[in-house]
Amino acid sequence: MLPTDPSTASRRGFNALFKNRPFLTLWSGQILSQVADKIFFILLIALLVDYKSPVALKNSMRSVLMVVVTLPAIFFGSAAGIFVDRFDKRQIMWVTNLMRGLLVLIMPLLPKQFLILLIIGFSESILTQFFAPAEQAAIPLLVKPENLMSANALFTTTMLGSMIVGFAVGEPLLSLAESLGGEYGQEITVGVLYVLAAGLLYLIPLKEQRRANSLVAVHPWSDFKAGLKYLRQNRLVSNAMLQLTILYSVFAALTVLAINLAQEIGLKETQFGFLLAAAGVGMIFGAAILGHWGDRFHNKPLPLVGFLSMGFVLGMFTFTEQLWLGLALSALLGLGASMIGVPMQTLIQQQTPEDMRGKVFGFQNNIVNIALSLPLAIAGPLTDQFGLRVVLLSMSMIVSLGGIWAWYSTRQVLQDVL
Repeated sequence: MLPTDPSTASRRGFNALFKNRPFLTLWSGQILSQVADKIFFILLIALLVDYKSPVALKNSMRSVLMVVVTLPAIFFGSAAGIFVDRFDKRQIMWVTNLMRGLLVLIMPLLPKQFLILLIIGFSESILTQFFAPAEQAAIPLLVKPENLMSANALFTTTMLGSMIVGFAVGEPLLSLAESLGGEYGQEITVGVLYVLAAGLLYLIPLKEQRRANSLVAVHPWSDFKAGLKYLRQNRLVSNAMLQLTILYSVFAALTVLAINLAQEIGLKETQFGFLLAAAGVGMIFGAAILGHWGDRFHNKPLPLVGFLSMGFVLGMFTFTEQLWLGLALSALLGLGASMIGVPMQTLIQQQTPEDMRGKVFGFQNNIVNIALSLPLAIAGPLTDQFGLRVVLLSMSMIVSLGGIWAWYSTRQVLQDVL
């Protein structure tokens, strides 16, 4: 995946991607879609004030809304992956974005009831489950194998950037939209972002190789079993998926622990976002390095270094009280995470056959979202029971040992492809 031939290396990096118009179209559509996703989530929370409900249950309503938005990722992830393998990926991408945009645009016409808000959020999330694996499966169809690392690095960078930008500017942007566009300016703004993303994705000249009668010859349940069988047999792909699951679980736990961490380093509880933003900056920096100079890291144990770096940072957090050090460690955590996320996602894309990618990425989204629910549920109670230091040190050991085990189990194969 990362040969060191200079003539090949010269065709790598972001420069090669910026000359690839189909990929740039996909990337632009991703940016609009990701930003719209983040602002839409903020819009749902903001609209709780206007939708009829008991004031005393305001916090419970937020929790119910978040759970409802998360459920489709757990229940529909694998099914969406099977669907993606059976139908045109370009069509899935632009249609799902168009439908998401129309759902938001019709919100002003619907009754302002909490149940309506839940239905809209649930429906949007279902459509997202189909868009995500189609987007991931489309990348290898638009770029050459030697550019996959750069492409995934760029997508990771923009995904994190849209998260930071979307959550940072979401509320001011919605307020501006309301002041300029009137009562329904917020819904119009988010809806238009989705529609613009759909328009860009419609223009992608995506060509797929399809098996004859592939849509009717195999039952969806057979597809599901074929996907599971593939993951059981392909140790490399399943191991990479496991490493991504560990990575995302750590960040899920940190979203809960960041509130306490912020207080430890001198920030207010409400400023915990600075720690998460610093981690995002570190991931962007790491993804940019891997994307532009990935060929120089051939044969390097990047995931192992990433896990050990994250384990080190989690342990150091327990002894940190200075603001600058806390932010620096958080950025280092993000840098280590990029050494896991970018190579492992690239590995899955390259090692998975085209007719299996939708199923594999559907399983990936399914497994990751199910795994995320555990650290989100137990991080808070464990901190209350044992204290922040014990939880962080435990996480440090688990992450380090998990990384060593993952590398040891597949190191010979990984050294050939990373």
